[in-house]
Amino acid sequence: MTGKKKIRIILADDHSFVRIGVKTMLGYQADMEVVGEAVDGEAAVALVRKLHPDVVVMDLMMPKLNGADATKSIREEFPATQIVILTSYGASADIARAVRFGAAGVLMKESPVEQLTEAIRTVFDGAQSIAPEILSEIADAESVLDLTAHERNLLDSVMRGLTNNDIALQFGMSSVSVKRRLSEIFAKLGAARRSEAVGIALRRHLLKM
Repeated sequence: MTGKKKIRIILADDHSFVRIGVKTMLGYQADMEVVGEAVDGEAAVALVRKLHPDVVVMDLMMPKLNGADATKSIREEFPATQIVILTSYGASADIARAVRFGAAGVLMKESPVEQLTEAIRTVFDGAQSIAPEILSEIADAESVLDLTAHERNLLDSVMRGLTNNDIALQFGMSSVSVKRRLSEIFAKLGAARRSEAVGIALRRHLLKM
């Protein structure tokens, strides 16, 4: 590796044992160098500004600023810095958002180290590296990312057990309009009934309990 530039990497995860484990594994790679560690999304963005790494390996779910929003901030300011997202679950609107915002790699946290190092090299070279088991989930999640804020508010009211009449009073709509809008929302989610729509929205992190 003499004379060849090492890939400069920042690790971003709020669990120190995860960072230590990943840093140790990457330490065995002759072409990689961990130059910094961040404990939350805001710290990751600040560290990128300071260190200008080639790649950020970042947990999807972090305090202060999640991986998707941190990806957006980093890629807007430093488009040459590539992002690899690590996640402990598959189907998620947040994963699709991270990819939409510029993450070039997505892997499950339990993936073998060989997959992670391959993903880092791949995104460093300007290509995309998304685990096969995640690709189809991203496509599903993308189909519902266009729910408007108003639609999410209506769905939140459904989750709280409000009837169509209650929702109509809450938002100053007619019951007929509420029924029509909910039908449109259910169609976007691929749901046949209220409980199914709420369940899908919760699993895809479109609603918060």
